[in-house]
Amino acid sequence: MQALVQYSKKLEPFPDRFKDIDRGAFNVPECQTRVDIIPEVRDGRMYFYADLNIRESPTIAAVLAIIFGAVNGQPPSTTLGIPGDFVSTLMESIGLAAREPGLNAMITRLKRYAAKRKNRLRSWARLAAIDRIGNRASLSRNFRG
Repeated sequence: MQALVQYSKKLEPFPDRFKDIDRGAFNVPECQTRVDIIPEVRDGRMYFYADLNIRESPTIAAVLAIIFGAVNGQPPSTTLGIPGDFVSTLMESIGLAAREPGLNAMITRLKRYAAKRKNRLRSWARLAAIDRIGNRASLSRNFRG
């Protein structure tokens, strides 16, 4: 348990740029602890940030630090690749099965954000391909002489 408390300190501080947004849609109500998870995409890579009271919930903070350490800065497929039994295996190994429903809900939320982003990237790629084809066609029409 002491290792988890230490690991909880590795959770990145919640960025100031998110402090004033309406976080209702980012709250994970299944968790006993108030946790808001905010996704961000930069250059096609996902980043997640959590707002929670680390002193009151060091276990949750530690687990999120572990997960975010693995998926932040990665494409959405990395988040979608989190094994379905990750939380149960982890919680069973440290004797904290009571926290499992909330943590599973957090993983589900991360995967939902990643799936939305992955679908958008596919849509953007299709639009870009169509745009490239359309632009080539219009360029060739404009320069036919």
